[in-house]
Amino acid sequence: MGYVTSTSISPATSAPAINRPNVVAVGTIVWLGSEVMFFAGLFAIYFTLKSTSPDLWAAETQHLNVPYALTNTIILVASSFTCQFGVFAAERLQPRRTGWSPAKWGMVEWFTLSYILGAIFVSGQVLEYATLVSEGVSLSANAYGSAFYLTTGFHALHVTGGLIAFLLVIGRAFAVKTFGHKEATSAIVVSYYWHFVDVVWIGLFAVIYIIR
Repeated sequence: MGYVTSTSISPATSAPAINRPNVVAVGTIVWLGSEVMFFAGLFAIYFTLKSTSPDLWAAETQHLNVPYALTNTIILVASSFTCQFGVFAAERLQPRRTGWSPAKWGMVEWFTLSYILGAIFVSGQVLEYATLVSEGVSLSANAYGSAFYLTTGFHALHVTGGLIAFLLVIGRAFAVKTFGHKEATSAIVVSYYWHFVDVVWIGLFAVIYIIR
C-alpha cells in the first residue's frame, strides 16, 4: 500500500507592493499650480496697464536701478542652489554637518545659508522700495507704481513665507530625536516652494527690468 502526498491547491502569494505618491508632496504641487495662476494674473495686469500707458512706462522705468536688481536676483538664484544642496543632505538623512567643509554640511547648514540669502534679497527689495518712493514712484502715484508694487510686493510676501518655512524645517530638525523620512519630505516640499518663487522672480526681473 503506497503513500499519497498532497500539496496545497492555492499556494500562498504575497500582495504586490503599491508605491503611493506622498500626499504632502502632491498637495504642494497642486497648490503651486494655483499659485502659477495667481502670478499669471499679476503678469496680465502688468502687461495690460503697460499697453495702455506706454509713455508713462518709458518715463517711470528710468528710475529703476537694473545693476542693483540684477545683483539681488543673483543672490536669490544662488539661494535656490544652496536649498537644493540641503535637499540632497536631507535625502541621505543627514540633518547636521559632520565637518567644517561644505561637502560635509547637513540640511540645517544649507537651509540656514538659503535663509540668509533670501533675507538679504527681501532686505534689498525694501531698500529699493525706499529709494523709489523718495523719487516719487509710489503705489498710489500712477498706474506704473501700482503695477510695480503689486507684482514685486506679492512676490516679496511669498519669499517671506519661504523664509518662515525654512525656520520651521530647521527647528524641526533640532526638535526630533531621529531625523527620518518625514522630516526629509518636509525639506523637499519647502524646496519645491523655494524653487517656485525663484523662477517667478526670474520672470518678473525679465519683464520689469529688462523688457522695459
